[in-house]
Amino acid sequence: MAAEAEVNHVHPTFELAEISDGKPKCRPRIILEPLPRPTSFKAYVRNKVRKACSCTPARAKDQLTSFLPVLKWLPKYNLKENILGDLMSGLIVGILLVPQSIAYSLLAGQEPIYGLYTSFFASIIYFLFGTSRHISVGIFGVLCLMIGEVVDREVHKAGFDLEPSVPSSYHSDMAVYVANSTLGPVNQTLQVLCDRSCYAITVGATVTFIAGVYQVAMGFFQVGFVSVYLSDSLLSGFVTGASFTILTSQVKYLLGLDIPRSNGIGSLITTWINVFKNIHKTNFCDLCTSCLCLLVLIPTKELNERFKSKLKAPLPTELLVVVAATLASHYGRLEEKYGSSVSGHIPTGFLPPQPPDWNLIPSVAVDALAIAIIGFAITVSLSEMFAKKHGYTVKANQEMYAIGFCNIIPSFFHCFTTSAALAKTLVKESTGCRTQVSGVVTGSVILLVLLVIAPLFYSLQKCVLGVITIVNLRGALRKFGELPQMWRLSKVDTTIWVVTMLSSALISTELGLLIGVCFSLLCVIVRTQKPEGQLLGYVPESEIYEPLLAYRDLQTMPSIRVFRFEAPIYYANKETFKSMLYKQTGVNPLWVLAAKRKAEKQKFHEEMANANGNQAAVSVELIAQPLEFHTIVIDCCAVQFLDTAGIHTLKEVRKDYGEIGVQVLLAQCSPSVRDSLNRGNYAKKEEKNLLFHSVHQAVEYALSAYGQNGCYDSEA
Repeated sequence: MAAEAEVNHVHPTFELAEISDGKPKCRPRIILEPLPRPTSFKAYVRNKVRKACSCTPARAKDQLTSFLPVLKWLPKYNLKENILGDLMSGLIVGILLVPQSIAYSLLAGQEPIYGLYTSFFASIIYFLFGTSRHISVGIFGVLCLMIGEVVDREVHKAGFDLEPSVPSSYHSDMAVYVANSTLGPVNQTLQVLCDRSCYAITVGATVTFIAGVYQVAMGFFQVGFVSVYLSDSLLSGFVTGASFTILTSQVKYLLGLDIPRSNGIGSLITTWINVFKNIHKTNFCDLCTSCLCLLVLIPTKELNERFKSKLKAPLPTELLVVVAATLASHYGRLEEKYGSSVSGHIPTGFLPPQPPDWNLIPSVAVDALAIAIIGFAITVSLSEMFAKKHGYTVKANQEMYAIGFCNIIPSFFHCFTTSAALAKTLVKESTGCRTQVSGVVTGSVILLVLLVIAPLFYSLQKCVLGVITIVNLRGALRKFGELPQMWRLSKVDTTIWVVTMLSSALISTELGLLIGVCFSLLCVIVRTQKPEGQLLGYVPESEIYEPLLAYRDLQTMPSIRVFRFEAPIYYANKETFKSMLYKQTGVNPLWVLAAKRKAEKQKFHEEMANANGNQAAVSVELIAQPLEFHTIVIDCCAVQFLDTAGIHTLKEVRKDYGEIGVQVLLAQCSPSVRDSLNRGNYAKKEEKNLLFHSVHQAVEYALSAYGQNGCYDSEA
């Protein structure tokens, strides 16, 4: 037994306490000896560098398979068990992704072909670098909105909005004209070598490249902790608020209006004002087409969700609507007869690779940071969620590498930013996806469209694409129905959701995200500044201490107060801690000391007056009303950390109560709090018994030290 105690660094100097007559007997203590910690920072760094720089064949292979996970799992691929599910899910997601890629291109301010490029490259690259078997990486509406805002701003700054609209021929005529434009007050001249469409994808690709660099850097420096500041309620509110902006931006397509896209603060309100100003110019052909598509898509989407457990695969309604609308527009000649806006020529094949515009980087670097954070936060959260559901693990840093390369590499091939998307991931999972091979199948479907089918979508009306975008916002807008339940669960989270949603919708998406993060952190600070502080009582015939106001039939020691503070003690809440302690114990030591000094002074003057001039020494006898308790035990189990101000506060509390004859004991301090107290010289070496491993142990010590129950121990 002694050997076992020595191994565990436990010195059982006394036995555990026993309970008699509902009161704990006076028992001495168990003292734990902390393990030694390495103190040499130089040795720590040397070991880390040696470990990181060591190179063996096994380590090199491990590094390679970690960087390219496909080399690890693909050789073990079970063709018989997995291929059917991967083929089915990849095919269905690819069919759904074709119309969405074309539709979301409008949201990003790009031509339809670039959305197909983006979905293709993202599917293939994530297959190589990703560790999640189920998430679908591709176009995501919120990121498309953020890209579109940057593109419109830069296109306007470059002066393209002042030029007549020139149809882009993509392959053969990338350089349409040369124009000069002035960029704001800096009077810089930009030599434009392509038309508006070409410049728009150049801006989008540059933003995508910088966002990918940020994401890879986050993975390299392992700063994925940034995503912890984006709580579920914050992300949900941000996506819902951005959904209102997305919906607003698509209204002009549904009505067939030709109005400029509003950017900046209050763009949602500005857009609606422009819509109502131009409502008399509505194209009734586009309006009728939009209504018909809505009447088809919304009910079928609802049926897909209601009967998804019975359907082996969701109905590809969007693709059917696109095909039907394209045929109707082509044979009805809607563009020539009614002036309906159509997608135009969509070429086959791929454009030659082109590097980002390095001169644009200073203008878009800040925008790319917000896009990068949102992209990797959504990707990592979805990958971890589905990995937990299906019983495997993902590497968060590798996911950041994967999504970063899904942006860096495609940016050279005229693509824009991608991330995981919840709706397509749910479809992928529900249709039997087993591994990342499903992404290759999805990419093959899109490749087929790029090489053969794309030109057939020439007559597809843009209003149909707008309807597809709006219908896919239903999930985010349904969050309003969950607000009552969210309010019952957590009022703070609901408030964060509402603030983030409103700021993202009414101000701007980037500022909305920043406001949401700041408000969320403010809520954390306020909650630590206004924590709970309660007196504890013990359960009879046990060593359990719980709040007196929370449970019935708890008992207390008449001469001891046990107080629990449920927050860290630091500079922002140190005064709250002291005031709450004084209030709960009913004794403010400063007031007691002041009253004693006043009584002493008054007694002195009375004695001097009664002496009638006698110069003999006057003995001042201090008379004070005895306190109801002699010990305060502070339960520190909920104190996560102490800063310098917190340590000084505990020292002051102990000193002030000590001057009125009340000792202060700390119980259940975590190792980090103990280290802070030791470094702050909270107690002298001979006073180490002021820290206890349990509340019960501290209560026993107080009873023993003050001679309760006849067990006084002068060495306790």
